[in-house]
Amino acid sequence: MENNIAKIKPEIVWKNFYALTQIPRPSKREGKAIEFVKEFGEKLGLETIVDHVGNVIIKKPATKGMENRKGVILQGHVDMVPQKNSDKVHDFEKDPIEAYVDGDWVTANGTTLGADNGIGVAAAMAILESTDLVHGPIEGLFTMDEETGMTGANELKAGVLDGDILMNLDSEDEGELYIGCAGGINTSATFDYQTESAPEDFKAFKISVTGLKGGHSGLDIPLKRGNANQIMNRVLINANEHYGLLLHKIDGGSLRNAIPRESFATVAVPNEEVDAFKSLAVEIEAYYKQIITDDPGLKIIIEETTMPESFIDVETFDNLLNAIHFCPNGVINWLKDMPDVVETSTNLAIVKSGNGKIKVLSLQRSSVEESKNALCDKLKENFEKYGAKVEFSGEYPGWEPNTNSDILSTMKEVYNNKYGKVPEVKVIHAGLECGILGATYPNWDMISFGPTIRFPHSPDEKIKVDTVVKFWDYLVETLKNIPKKSS
Repeated sequence: MENNIAKIKPEIVWKNFYALTQIPRPSKREGKAIEFVKEFGEKLGLETIVDHVGNVIIKKPATKGMENRKGVILQGHVDMVPQKNSDKVHDFEKDPIEAYVDGDWVTANGTTLGADNGIGVAAAMAILESTDLVHGPIEGLFTMDEETGMTGANELKAGVLDGDILMNLDSEDEGELYIGCAGGINTSATFDYQTESAPEDFKAFKISVTGLKGGHSGLDIPLKRGNANQIMNRVLINANEHYGLLLHKIDGGSLRNAIPRESFATVAVPNEEVDAFKSLAVEIEAYYKQIITDDPGLKIIIEETTMPESFIDVETFDNLLNAIHFCPNGVINWLKDMPDVVETSTNLAIVKSGNGKIKVLSLQRSSVEESKNALCDKLKENFEKYGAKVEFSGEYPGWEPNTNSDILSTMKEVYNNKYGKVPEVKVIHAGLECGILGATYPNWDMISFGPTIRFPHSPDEKIKVDTVVKFWDYLVETLKNIPKKSS
């Protein structure tokens, strides 16, 4: 296993990325990464600012002869999604990421890699520290807590940055330029429950739904991968209908913005129904393997366990099953003008019980505000019908495309001159920070691009090595050709 990723070309980028993999930086716990970037700027002798929430801004003057070019903000977020395989021992608040080269890709050992958005941060750092590149005024904007709340982008104050062009380095397909993105909102449904004792003629079992790929709840939502919470609910609702199941606890999914890969539940069934119950799980596993062909690793395992002292009351359990059964999940609408692009989606991300409450957490995305609101209304109506309390939080705006953008024209021309083809121009079904940042700095001309990353937000995350070379060369060449300031 080759793990010397700091020596991959371009070394100026990969050494910074490697340094980031050694720093624990899960969302809302990225303080060490913020300090690392701050010290990086200060050691270069550049003006370095850390704002009230932890965003880091580093300003670098133009190189000689480029002072009349528009200022460019290179932007990325320092936090990463902390996901690991269930058999991997890893503390995201203490342990470094074990990154290694696997053929044409760089990936991690059993955890997310953090290329989202560590590679964008590393590239911006490389521009700031370079001594032989040609560019106009540069500002590095390193935001915090992008993955779980867009906190850094939301809290950025007007007047701190001087540039005219925002280059968001957080896209995941080389050769594509993004000029728009979806907005999003969190939905939380909460059931209150009482506890009951199980009859003596019941046996307890642990149900495990594992082996799914998961992935990014926006970028990967059209792939129709298995959702562990939906699959678990299918097992529970069928078993309850046939055998009178009792539920002690449920724990499915871990992050709103990741398609849930695993779900676990502790249940009890009548003694005389044990064999039929086990057979039902086998049947449901076979059924899902036929319809979710991109997830062949699905496993539904039932194991006998110690009988718990209490169970969730039957009425609340029934309400939970019905609410999840009728809860929308996946792609809801496609863009009319771009029929291969998702317009609106929802991810049934987390189902978790404890302390008298069951929480069902989801994330809705849409590039059309009316569609997002309609979906939220539908979710609210569904969960309230079955007795849950529904709350919305963390709403952020989408980024409206500007096809007349100057930086878009420049970057299309540069790419065509360099690689002999025009890059694809797209709208991404994910929550880039551009929508929020553009509301604070409405004068900015914005674009997003990056190297090829696959399976972000999952332990299968990987980045294609040769696309980092192209991404870096493209960034360097674009900075040479930034438009002049208006006279």
